[in-house]
Amino acid sequence: MTDAHKTDGLAELVCSNSFRSDDAANNAVGLLHEEMRRANSLIMTMGDANKLPAGGALAVDRDGFSKSVTAALEAQPLITIDRREVGSLPPADWDSVIIATGPLTSPALSEAILSLTGETSLAFFDAIAPVIHHDSIDMTTAWKQSRYDKVGPSGTAADYINCPMDKQQYEAFIDALLAGDKTVFKEWEANTPYFDGCLPVEVMAERGRDTLRFGPMKPVGLDDPRTGRWPHAVVQLRQDNALGTLWNMVGFQTKLKHGEQSRVFRMIPGLENAEFARLGGLHRNTYLNSPKLLDQRLRLKVQPRLRFAGQITGCEGYVESAAIGLLAGRFAAAERLGNSVTQPPATTAFGALLGHITGGHLVAESAAETEALRGARSFQPMNVNFGLFPDMEAPARDAAGNRIKGKERGFAKKRAMSARALTDVDRWLACGV
Repeated sequence: MTDAHKTDGLAELVCSNSFRSDDAANNAVGLLHEEMRRANSLIMTMGDANKLPAGGALAVDRDGFSKSVTAALEAQPLITIDRREVGSLPPADWDSVIIATGPLTSPALSEAILSLTGETSLAFFDAIAPVIHHDSIDMTTAWKQSRYDKVGPSGTAADYINCPMDKQQYEAFIDALLAGDKTVFKEWEANTPYFDGCLPVEVMAERGRDTLRFGPMKPVGLDDPRTGRWPHAVVQLRQDNALGTLWNMVGFQTKLKHGEQSRVFRMIPGLENAEFARLGGLHRNTYLNSPKLLDQRLRLKVQPRLRFAGQITGCEGYVESAAIGLLAGRFAAAERLGNSVTQPPATTAFGALLGHITGGHLVAESAAETEALRGARSFQPMNVNFGLFPDMEAPARDAAGNRIKGKERGFAKKRAMSARALTDVDRWLACGV
């Protein structure tokens, strides 16, 4: 077990129950969802089978999802699950190995990997959001609504519980966040950076008093039924299990101590009597300097029998980590079958994410310059985003021939990049492994 995990299930979701946007036409992570589905991803299959209403996002019943993945793997006759800790690298006669240790690699295995690579471990902090019992939420203050009443694939336009704050309540809440008693770092943790996509709320508050109002507490598109207007700030809760009995605080990762969480978060209107099924927490993630250490097939350059997959490679997010696992598996299978191995096109979400990890997206004039660039930058984990894709011109006209203007050109460009990606990923998948 680790400090973050609470069950013995495989694929336990410890930070959030959301796979984020499921919009394949306009969002890079939604596009990655679709590419994984077309590649018969077990993770996406079980995610879809356990999805919960969440507007345009794909949220899952975390227990049902974990049980489904575990059952599928236990039922596979070619898979043996051994729950003993792996404290060293595998024997030399294991000629094809994938190391997918997740965000919290055991110290012994970490040291074994570092001794092999000669690298110093890179690490960052990731934080966990609290989960609240639904029947403890005051629905005379809070209300259900998705932002701008957006209806997602399995949503109803009312998939989130919204807890409103006026200016005075917000300012008092910020004061309490800043003053609250927080987790004290150990000496070895003191210089570990946070991942910007999962900052604790109190760290965001330290960056400016209105930072949260423009982040997870932004009130836009949410009409308080008591006033008919947008509040000054809003805390959103998202359904966390299929029964609808548990709801998590969206974007409320925290390093506040548990007693402080109960006190400070009960200042939120509607949560005055909140009962917490799980309080937030903080854990340290470890990842490799992958652009320097791994080749474009995710093999360790100094020992190619070893591949790495998942969050340890330097991607961030459940879906991104699973996608890299999917690619590592396809690469290993192709090699074992004696087939040629091709990387997914850079125009796909698969290829863009792989490019970030291996450094293949760095622009260089020659092969020698490309190699010199690898590992030279400060490598940091990243979610999939359209900034990792090869650029393309925004369409000037729509399908009807009308000129596309202003901000619509940006949306049209994303849709065009997504369409290009799906065409290219279908062609790549058709080549098999």
